Amino acid sequence: MSTAQEIVKAVGGADNILSLTHCATRLRFELVDASGVDVAAVETIKGVMGAVPQSGDRFQVIIGGAVQTVFNEINALPEMQKSGELTDEQVKAMERAKTKGKYAFVDSFFEYLSDSFRPLLGVLLGASLIIAFAAVLDALGIVDFRAADKSAGWVFVDAMWRSVFYFLPIMVAYNASKKLNVDPWVGATVMGALMTPEFVKLGGLESTMCTKTETLGTESCVADIFGLPMQLNDYGGQVFVPLIMVAILALVYKLFKKIFPENVQMVFVPFFSMAVMIPMTAFLIGPMGVWLGTGIGTGLAWLNGNAPIVFAILIPMLYPFLVPLGLHWPLNALMLINIQTLGYDFIQGPMGTWNFACFGATAGVLVLSIRDRDVTMRQTATGALAAGLLGGISEPSLYGIHLRFKRIYPRMLVGCFVGGVIVGVGGGLKTQAFAFTSLLTIPVFDPIFLYIIGIAAAFATAMILVIVTDYRTPEQKAAARAQGGVDATPEPEPRVIVVGDAETNQAKQWVAGLGGEENIESVELIAETRVRAVVKDSSLVDVEALGRAGLPGAVEVAPGVWHLIAGLEAEQYSTAMSRRLVSIT
Repeated sequence: MSTAQEIVKAVGGADNILSLTHCATRLRFELVDASGVDVAAVETIKGVMGAVPQSGDRFQVIIGGAVQTVFNEINALPEMQKSGELTDEQVKAMERAKTKGKYAFVDSFFEYLSDSFRPLLGVLLGASLIIAFAAVLDALGIVDFRAADKSAGWVFVDAMWRSVFYFLPIMVAYNASKKLNVDPWVGATVMGALMTPEFVKLGGLESTMCTKTETLGTESCVADIFGLPMQLNDYGGQVFVPLIMVAILALVYKLFKKIFPENVQMVFVPFFSMAVMIPMTAFLIGPMGVWLGTGIGTGLAWLNGNAPIVFAILIPMLYPFLVPLGLHWPLNALMLINIQTLGYDFIQGPMGTWNFACFGATAGVLVLSIRDRDVTMRQTATGALAAGLLGGISEPSLYGIHLRFKRIYPRMLVGCFVGGVIVGVGGGLKTQAFAFTSLLTIPVFDPIFLYIIGIAAAFATAMILVIVTDYRTPEQKAAARAQGGVDATPEPEPRVIVVGDAETNQAKQWVAGLGGEENIESVELIAETRVRAVVKDSSLVDVEALGRAGLPGAVEVAPGVWHLIAGLEAEQYSTAMSRRLVSIT
């Protein structure tokens, strides 16, 4: 049975699945009833790093980097090919799931934040690597990455990564709108209106009044729009504005859908939504979102400036608890706001010590798994460590290992503390770009040597503590030995049998010739050219139909036992017939 089939079976079968989505590392199930799902059984499936039950009937399965492949395989399963509308019971279950759970509202809020950013992880990572490449060249003295008068070629390189961050509000608005079941292009258009050349030109009109704030060194402009004052802002890189705007847009959009008949909704719902939300965002939501982001960022900047040690310790000590709950996204948003408003960010540096403490703990697990010849954990730790050190992604380590072995967290937190103290004593870290904290992005932090010392200390501390004290309790080590996980000889790789469309179609006809699925008790390969089929009632076997379906010969060797002479492709036919019987049952 494949990983996809085992997962579907473990969560209660296809009939128990209302919906399935995925993020960077996890399958996200909405189930009819999650109370009967055996978490321990799910976690034993090959390729599964862990399982996370959530409020209501939501259930997450951590896969890691192969999540897209497993997601596609699950959707391709015959039992997942549902058709028609949901049953009354499924609709009721969905409504119960919306309100079930003490913290359902909180979960929904942070899912909104997460789903607005999560699809952007790929381009954010890509942009951060471009920044890292330029920063390395800057560190080597090949090009001045921060110069104001760069050559045309390097200005173009800047455009490659700035495209992600400047148009981030439009991307966030698109994702947030999809999350709230609003036409995503309407949300993107509302934010796009505030980033057009025409909107930017408002700042240069004679009727626009601009004042300079000497304390902050910033300029504030107010445009006269039909006699109404409108504060002008640069919305490039803003994330609070689209998040607030889409939350209000969802109410407006759904109101207009109720007002207008379905046959005219395509024209009038987007039109009136844009007519209401673009002015509302420009006059009210936009300035409010900018003030909110700037205010929070300024408060954190004050803490960082006046108590850098407290700040540098607080950030890495909080992140291990924020990330599993999805609560780290607001801080990630603040990093982007800081870069936009202050020109630099001071959160990513201390956060990097948490990431490397996390990766150090994973490295410790890898060392012990190699020593103990624990093949499963070695594979999990290797993949998680590669994703962390090269991509700055902590989820495979966190969900695949750390949350499954509770002894890791205290040791990892010591690494976070040590790294935070070093960064705080050194006066803190800054970066002018949003970057995933990996080995490849080290050059973007300033001062670079302080950052290297901080993350190296965090990594080494967590790794050594895990190696010295182990990450498992004596009971967990005994259970691993019982399951063949420690000091076990690696199992041979499973043999892959490729079954094409021709074999699948012919096997379908042979099953019918044997009296159908209900008449067949078992099918197995017994020789290079023969398949053994056991049936309940031999009178239902149609030998002529089998012959017409391309079977060279069929012989009943005992009551209810038939040998099918299938030729050199007998193994493929046997596999195809077995799969069909499994998919039916």
